[in-house]
This record gives sequence, structure tokens and C-alpha cells, in this order.
Amino acid sequence: MDQSLPQLPKPGFVLIRTEAPPEVPTPIAVDLGETGIPGGLIGYEYQRLSEAVYFGRIGEQGSVAIATSGLSGHIAVDLASGHVVQIPGIESATASHVNRDLDSFRRCVAVVIQRFPFYAEGDEEGDEERLAEVAEELRDLVSGIDETALAHNGFWETFCDDVAIGDYADWEA
Repeated sequence: MDQSLPQLPKPGFVLIRTEAPPEVPTPIAVDLGETGIPGGLIGYEYQRLSEAVYFGRIGEQGSVAIATSGLSGHIAVDLASGHVVQIPGIESATASHVNRDLDSFRRCVAVVIQRFPFYAEGDEEGDEERLAEVAEELRDLVSGIDETALAHNGFWETFCDDVAIGDYADWEA
């Protein structure tokens, strides 16, 4: 019985222009429509929505969801602050910090994709020291772009923790 893990394909970084709902302030709507959002990341931590969705209950002025995150979460832009946030579930009224703005988010996604694959051929799943080194390298890259990105229990901290335990291994077990 073949018990190997599927190889993760090398992702590419692409920006996709997204039309904003009418509730979105003009500067954010223009940014979404002219510059766009990342088409994806690696795995299921970020999957772009086909269209942005207004969430009125998150933040002072609401937020606009641009992607799904995990099983039932969303990545959104807080309309009052411009911060990119992660909303843990569809019924949630809270959000955790991802990045200080869309530009920082795009740049963090780009640098993480550029660094993939995270592990070198021959790295073993049990090599905890090597996995921790890779995760620390990603933390340095992300925090070098946005010093707020590694918020406690936030999106990027959790992503790097997942890398440290081998969740994004591109080798066959």
C-alpha cells in the first residue's frame, strides 16, 4: 500500500483584481480593483473568494472578506483601519490581525511563495531542528515586511508554526 503524501505543486504568485461591494470605502475598493489580491498561498490557509463579500459585524465600519481561511474562516480587510484580519468563523464577531494593510499582505504572500518549497530534498519529517530553522526563516521574511505580522495566535504566526511541524512538507513520507 502506497502511504506517500502527495507532492505539493510549486505555487505561483499572481494578483487578481477584485470588485468590491458598494459598502467598501473608495481607497480600499480602488486597491482591490486596480492592484488586486493574491490568487492563493500554499495549502488551505488562504483561498481567494471569487468575489469580495461585505461583513457588517466585524470592525467599526465592517469588513470586506477576500478569501477563505481554513475550514470556516475568512481573510478580510477591516474597513475602518485598512488592516487585513482573519475572522475565525462565519458567525464570529471577532477578528485576529494578519497584516497592517493590503500591500503588506500581498508582499508577505509573495515572499512566502517565493521561498517554497520550504524543505530541501533529504530533510526528514523527524528533523525538528531543520523544520524549526525553516519556520524561523519565514518569520524573519514576513516580519521584515510587516513588523505587526507575527501577532500572537495570528495568521502568520500560525502558518509558521505549521511549517515548523512539517505541515507543508513537499517530500514523500
